[in-house]
Amino acid sequence: MNDLIENKIENLVYEVRGVEVMLDSDLAMLYEVETKRINEAYYRNIDKFPERISWKLTKDEANNLRSQFATSSGVNNYGGRRYLPRVFTEQGIYMLATILKSSVATKVSIAIMDTFVRMRHYINYNKYMLPNRMLLLEDKVDNNTKRINQLFDMFDPKEITKEYLFFENQLFKSHYVLNKIFESAKEEIIIVDNYADKELLMYLSTLQKSIKIISKNMDNLLIAKYEKEFNNIEFIRKDIFHDRFIILDREKLFSCGSSFKDLGKKCFAINLMEDKIILNELLNKILN
Repeated sequence: MNDLIENKIENLVYEVRGVEVMLDSDLAMLYEVETKRINEAYYRNIDKFPERISWKLTKDEANNLRSQFATSSGVNNYGGRRYLPRVFTEQGIYMLATILKSSVATKVSIAIMDTFVRMRHYINYNKYMLPNRMLLLEDKVDNNTKRINQLFDMFDPKEITKEYLFFENQLFKSHYVLNKIFESAKEEIIIVDNYADKELLMYLSTLQKSIKIISKNMDNLLIAKYEKEFNNIEFIRKDIFHDRFIILDREKLFSCGSSFKDLGKKCFAINLMEDKIILNELLNKILN
């Protein structure tokens, strides 16, 4: 039997009641006889075919096969048959071949046995290998998850901490942490920065909060364009500040060692200033 025939046989093996079986009509096609010859051989030697190696499908079993394997010749032909198909296990097929005693039946039965053996080896191999592969995959996923969590813990702290130190070229980390500080505000953000630029405005435009920007160097054209489209920022021009500050909800005060337009270009720090007296004095300078 060539590989083409063996591959064809493999496509005609189904699983019913937890075991691999073949339909009587498929066996007849392979043995080059009519289906009734298969069933005649069965009934004439019924004592050699206990139900564990050959049985008639129930209507539900036949319908299930027909719906799942519509390309099978036996299943396709079931619609024109008066009786439910009979199936044979590997042992049943061997017994059937000894009864038919034709050269074709002998050759085909050997190919069928080889197919069953090959499929059994394949199933057993995968029973062993699949769990190991799954364990390896799970380990890789766990390791990758841990690394991702560690990465996000670096950039996405569970709470806004008191001090941050950023080194040269840490652009992503510095912008990410600053964004988290902005997002932690409940209602209001006050920003003091003499060099607030369009990049900062672009980000702030996405925040649904009340925002004040205090700066001495304001581009009037940029402000006009922004206010035509957005209304969440109040621009206050003052020339009394050197450092950069962020105030959240008039309760938290951060000092920032870098202008927002230069974040991450050089080493700088962001610090939470917890002295309420300093906070209130700064608010007084900003708002009055």
